This record gives sequence, structure tokens and C-alpha cells, in this order.
Amino acid sequence: MSDDMLRREDGEERRVGVEIELAGIELDDIAACIRDTFGGHVQRVSPCEQRVVGTGLGDFALELDLSYLKQLGREQSHGHSSELEQLATEALAAVAKNLVPFEVVAPPVAISQLPVLDRLVQALREAGALGTRSAARYAFGVHYNPEMPATDTATLLRYFKAYLCLHDWLSARERTDLVRRLSTFIQPFSRDYCRRVLNPEYWPDRDTFIDDYLAWNPSRNRSLDLLPLLAWLDPERVRTALPEEKISARPTLHYRLPNSDVDNPDWSLLDAWSDWLQVEWLVRDAERLDDLCRRYLQHFSKLAPQLLVPWAERVEPWLHNPS
Repeated sequence: MSDDMLRREDGEERRVGVEIELAGIELDDIAACIRDTFGGHVQRVSPCEQRVVGTGLGDFALELDLSYLKQLGREQSHGHSSELEQLATEALAAVAKNLVPFEVVAPPVAISQLPVLDRLVQALREAGALGTRSAARYAFGVHYNPEMPATDTATLLRYFKAYLCLHDWLSARERTDLVRRLSTFIQPFSRDYCRRVLNPEYWPDRDTFIDDYLAWNPSRNRSLDLLPLLAWLDPERVRTALPEEKISARPTLHYRLPNSDVDNPDWSLLDAWSDWLQVEWLVRDAERLDDLCRRYLQHFSKLAPQLLVPWAERVEPWLHNPS
């Protein structure tokens, strides 16, 4: 990744947050892996939520990814429940962990430091962590939250257009697990909306883009979730449109990888990140991006286009070759 791609407008290095979903080991084991890898100390928040604070990278959060259990656990930790209720919650958590993943939320790290997080992946693997392909019920993923180099609407649109053009290729590279494809958290954008955004004339102002996005995508269940970024840009507009949606506003994209291969010794966080960099390179080549958008729209217009040459293959001539 070139130095200009690493920097924000203020000259500071861009950061990326990483979230890893997994099963097979307990919260205490996960916390121990983080502490032993990066230092810090463990804080128990509830039976289904812990923190590892004061590490060399910052503070980690780890939790059973189930909102009801987390809220109930917090209430119990403040003495708002009986002993029987606490036992019931712990029993429910014990059952839920067979269906719901544990999630490790790493603090944002400089992009150049991303390889350091692979040390944690290795520690989790050695401790017995399981990923997507270990069981049919494990619809787990890994999420990247890369900071934007700038948050003006033109930059955001270039990223979004580039991602839409490369979505099929990225998905093919990940060999998306069947259960993950059926999961509501990995839904692609509709074809009609893609046509709208990829139109060469589609360069709206910020308010129009946000209104369009909210109208077509009133949900966080998208492979590239823009709601955290849009909520950071215009919190009132997003909250008014989606008052019940849980959104953590931040100046990042939220890219949901379709698989978590934490138990695969040949898998690295950098594998998927290197594929994401194709989006970054395309963003920086306006002529290539415009050409690819036009070609993709032509591909959409064909009858049963995927029956001939799938777009995931057709897009390859537009990919960046570092050599």
C-alpha cells in the first residue's frame, strides 16, 4: 500500500478496526489469549462480556454477540437481579454460545500495524478457536473498519462505486460459505440500486446520497455497511430514518468478510486485506473506475449475464498488479 493511500487528510496514518467472530473456546480463554499476546488486564463485565484494557494496542472488547444477553448481563452486574435470574442468564448464555459467535473487537490500529493482529489469530487458533467452516451453524465472519482518507461525498462515492464493481470478485475470492450466504448479515446491494449508483451521472450532494442510501438500504445487513459512516456525517438524518437500528457512528467503512477462517493455519487477516486493497487502488484511478462502472452496467443489461462469463472473472483485467 503506497504511502499516500495510508494517510488521512490531516497527515496521520489511517487506522483500521478488526472484529473477529469465532466459537470453540470460552470468553476466559479468549481474554487470556489477548492478555498473553498484548499485555493488559482482564475486566469481567457480565457472564457474556469482558474487556482487556491497557494492552500495547489499546482496549479490546470480547462478547457473546447477542444484544439481549449483553443487556441483561449488565443489569445483573449492577445488582438489579436475583440469584435465580443470574443463573438463568448464565444457562441461556451457555446454550446461545453454540449458535451465536463470540466476537473479539480489536482497538483501531494503524494500517501498517495490521500484521500484529495476526499474532492474536494464531494464539486463538492454538487455543482451539473455530471458524465458519467448522460447523454448518457457524455463520461467522470477520469485519474490517478502515478509516476513510477523507469523508467528502466525492471520496465516499468513489469507494462505494469501486466496491460495487468488485463485490462479485471479492466474494469469489472468499469462497463464501453457504450458511454465511443465507445469513441476513451478508446481503448484497440490489441490482436496481447498483445501477443507480454506478450511473456515470450519479454524483449527488451529501444529503441526496444519504437519503438515497437510507431509502434503498434501511438496514445494517449489507456486505459493505455505510450506516456507521453516514451516522457520523449526519447523525440526525440517519437516526430519524432508522430510530430502532443499532448504529455506532464512526468515520469508517464497515466491510463484512463472509468467512472467519480463524482455525485454518493457512489463513491470515492479511489475505482478505490484500483483496480489499484492490478497492483502494481502484479508487485512486478515476479513469479506470469510470471505465469499469460503464462495463459493469453493460454487463447488467445482458440477459442472464452470469451464464456466459461471470463478472467475477470479467473484472480481472481492471485489477491492480503491483508488479
